[in-house]
Amino acid sequence: MSETRTAATTAAGARRRTAAARTGVGPDAPLWWVWLAAWPVTAVFVLSNAATPLYVLWQRDIGFSKGTLTVVFAFYIVGLVGSLLVSGVVSDRVGRRPVLLPALALALIACLVFTTATSVAALIVARLFTGVAVGAVVSAGMAAVTDVAGPGRRRLAALLASCAMVFGAGLGPLLAGVLSETAPAPTVTVFVVEAVLLATAVLAVLRMPVRRPAARTAGSWIRVPAVPRGNGRQLALGIAVFAPGITATSFVLSLGPSLLSGLLGTTSRIVAGAMAFVMFLAATGVQFAVQSLSRRTVLTAGAAATTLSMVTLIVAVRTSSAPVLIAAALLAGAGQGMGQLGGLSLLNSGVPAQRLAEANAALNVGGYLLAGVLPVSAGYLSDAVGLTNGATVFAVVLMALAVSGGLVVRATRRQVTDPA
Repeated sequence: MSETRTAATTAAGARRRTAAARTGVGPDAPLWWVWLAAWPVTAVFVLSNAATPLYVLWQRDIGFSKGTLTVVFAFYIVGLVGSLLVSGVVSDRVGRRPVLLPALALALIACLVFTTATSVAALIVARLFTGVAVGAVVSAGMAAVTDVAGPGRRRLAALLASCAMVFGAGLGPLLAGVLSETAPAPTVTVFVVEAVLLATAVLAVLRMPVRRPAARTAGSWIRVPAVPRGNGRQLALGIAVFAPGITATSFVLSLGPSLLSGLLGTTSRIVAGAMAFVMFLAATGVQFAVQSLSRRTVLTAGAAATTLSMVTLIVAVRTSSAPVLIAAALLAGAGQGMGQLGGLSLLNSGVPAQRLAEANAALNVGGYLLAGVLPVSAGYLSDAVGLTNGATVFAVVLMALAVSGGLVVRATRRQVTDPA
């Protein structure tokens, strides 16, 4: 019996070493390193939304419309999607660290541009650089968390990577809102603080226990991210729910402060930042709450939350109710969180480690393309027909997409029934 047990242990150890060789990390990285590997994701995503409560200040000082505001926001999407065309493939071929370090450097440059911005062009450049950095992090950074976690902790890796993303996305606007109201230089201080956070992320990446991948993937270095043959359905199901969810939160980020100040009469930047924070706090908390449910249930619930968010948004703008708008933001956060966790879990369960960064990039391209187009359209529509009517049209369109995504998930049993 002892010989059988020893043989089984030896075989299991051999499998772990083989998997470690494919992923480029050791099989026994401590649990605290799995958490620390998620820190660069959080740090960069703090920057991704730190500007949200400050747009009303730049609008006042520089002077631009709500349509222009959503264009500034959309250049973040342009940078992010452009980065995703490259960073996932490069990360899978040369390793996570060579992608993450330049991304963090670019994020630091974006902080500098934000602190000195006196024109729309400067804001566009800063947002573009931020998008490029975020694109690299959602592909290479989130894959690095999975690498460090190892083959036996992939579900934990998906949860931590996803939560690191949404928690950072919520922490940024809260910090900006509080610091802009309580500290000198309201459009400068938060980016100085963020630069310090990014510096600590650089140190984490330098010490992260990841190595160059042993296997090389074929194909062009610059290409639309894709998944291996046989994983296309998993990707499509993730995008069907994740894309409407992240589009809902993008709307709140881009036009939420305008809704609060222009429509609902609330001018506090702390309130605007806090609304974004609780939205992403909901996105974080809901993922821990549903992690033991099946992927199909998680994705269906994500679609339902996004749908309810849009119903609530219509009520908020029609009744000029700030509490109802905050409820819409909470539901949007829950929708994104569950769509993101479900999508990442599907990819983590079926995509080989040497293609995982590209698969993460593909999921985010699908999500952020919609998140870039619809809020910009809503911004310009709001300039033409008013914020109430523009927000209502946006909500109806996104509601239809969320319902469609949920129906697709419910109609598909294969590959979405395992625990998330």
